[in-house]
Amino acid sequence: MTKSCIALLATGGTIAGEGSCELGIAEYKAGVLPIQALIERIPNIKELAHIQAKQIANIDSSNMTHEIWLTLARECNALLENPKIDGIVITHGTDTLEESAYFLNLVLKSGKPVVLTGSLRPACAVDFDGLRNLYNAVLLASNKETWNRGVMVLISDKIYGARDVSKKHTMSLESFKGGEMGCVVDKRVFLNQMSLKRHTKDSVFSVARLKDLPKVDILYSYCNDGSRVAAEAFLKAGARGLIVAGSGAGSIHKSVKKYLVELLRENRIFVVKSSRTGEGNVLLSAEEREQGFLSANDLNPQKARILLMLALTKTNDLREIQGYFESY
Repeated sequence: MTKSCIALLATGGTIAGEGSCELGIAEYKAGVLPIQALIERIPNIKELAHIQAKQIANIDSSNMTHEIWLTLARECNALLENPKIDGIVITHGTDTLEESAYFLNLVLKSGKPVVLTGSLRPACAVDFDGLRNLYNAVLLASNKETWNRGVMVLISDKIYGARDVSKKHTMSLESFKGGEMGCVVDKRVFLNQMSLKRHTKDSVFSVARLKDLPKVDILYSYCNDGSRVAAEAFLKAGARGLIVAGSGAGSIHKSVKKYLVELLRENRIFVVKSSRTGEGNVLLSAEEREQGFLSANDLNPQKARILLMLALTKTNDLREIQGYFESY
């Protein structure tokens, strides 16, 4: 049987982390080891596929940037156009893995499998989970049944869709939840779900001509909310859009909402209501629709931010942007 050819792109993270503590959860530095060092620790990974590895970055993913996103997306699209490449695996820190996965899910232009993986324990820890995750990610990317499913995340033997997965715990090996599509067991891939939302080759978004992404920031709503100051600062710094992580079903404190309504009336910014709860849909009242608010539907704030940024590269029309939130 002919082995697949998998491109392995590394961006750093805990999976490339090193430290002095064998049980280290906190005492380590992310983004230290080069990807080749990880590959060499899994000799039998080469039995799965021909591996073509490249280091894109080596950072703590809390420091992820738009520049790295655009570089990564362009690198992926170039590889996916190559008929010799069957799929891509990306190693990534878990802090912002869900954001990078969703961004790529919206801008990659191929049905070939792209899998992001990482680890919750650094390479120096006795319970390092990165090698198993990396092996399974290559196994998943080599599987023909994974074509046309959008960007996937492989963590702790579970397969997730990029749109709906989120990190829900600070350090548990079962930190990722939502959008579960299947699992890997004893070198076998089991898939039972597909995303119903538009993605990858069916997406209208492209990074081909982008030098940067529009500035969009997130406001967090809370009791006695003082985030108007933050909103003013974001606006002054050039923000074109704001995502509000509202309480409950997306509620915004009256003192902040009054200011946002003024901004909307003056067409100075785009405002998307989302929820800090992490689950459920956010609905708009008739008055809010009239005022110009947009709904993130069931996207969490960090993913709503990504979609609004990309939407603003295409249009300023509120109806079109709301349509994107319903389709993607």
